[in-house]
Amino acid sequence: MHFSTFAACGLAAISSLSSTVLAASLTRVTDFGTNPGNAQMYIYVPDKLPANPAIIVSMHYCGGTATTYFNMNKLPALADTHGYIMIVPSATHDNNCWDAATNATLTHNGGSDSLSIVNMVKYTISKYNADPTRVFATGSSSGAIMTNVLCGAYPDVFAAGSGFSGMAYGCLAGSPGSSPQSADPACANGQHIYTPEKWASMVRAGYPGYNGTYPRMQLWHGTADNIIKYQSLIEQVKEWSAVLGVEFTKNVTNTPKPGYTRMIFGDGSKMEAYSAQGVGHFVPTDEPSVLSWFGITS
Repeated sequence: MHFSTFAACGLAAISSLSSTVLAASLTRVTDFGTNPGNAQMYIYVPDKLPANPAIIVSMHYCGGTATTYFNMNKLPALADTHGYIMIVPSATHDNNCWDAATNATLTHNGGSDSLSIVNMVKYTISKYNADPTRVFATGSSSGAIMTNVLCGAYPDVFAAGSGFSGMAYGCLAGSPGSSPQSADPACANGQHIYTPEKWASMVRAGYPGYNGTYPRMQLWHGTADNIIKYQSLIEQVKEWSAVLGVEFTKNVTNTPKPGYTRMIFGDGSKMEAYSAQGVGHFVPTDEPSVLSWFGITS
């Protein structure tokens, strides 16, 4: 995505949160383990941490950084209230976009950014005795694309994902890069249109031989997105509904806010998607919905 587009919206979001006072601070960690993607790890640990806390991995957009994205929503302040740890990584290549194109990042234990982030998770579980069954991924744009990558390649690590304005796992596979400047534009333009079965086969190929459950998925997209076309949501829906074995059940309009439509799949416990009418590429993080989806709040 274009940095200027998201940055302008991000500055407005940061301004609206400027009065928020956090109990702890975002801290850089350099010794979290092997780092094939050369990603930077930042962590937010509330001063009052319960036993076996949950972990939320929060990933920035192209051109962003850990610190800018950390200040763009209320998840850090809510971490103080609900007692979860936040891992906020920073990409360091390809215009600060997360690698969603190489075979390494798309493959379990293959390397690149996805393995770097997983090693951050393992470090955090070990150091803080965090709950390995409550590790979650979320992000915007490139961060949402990486949410799909992590949930596809590492279903044994992540329990659920929530992606805002992302792309399906495997959509950028084989592309020269993952940024607007380097990537094959076909995916962002909504031109990779496949059957649910083909999408699902891509996900399963990311972790050959895996027979366990896959993460619960929550997907968000604006109908007026001209950076990553709305067709991307449709392809993500096809992919994850097939992986999770659920079919569309019903729509619920004007939820969680006017103009948003919640699409429920199955009984709604494994997958849901939100269509934001008239909203562009910047879909604001809906923190209550995300935390409820992760099971951190009821």
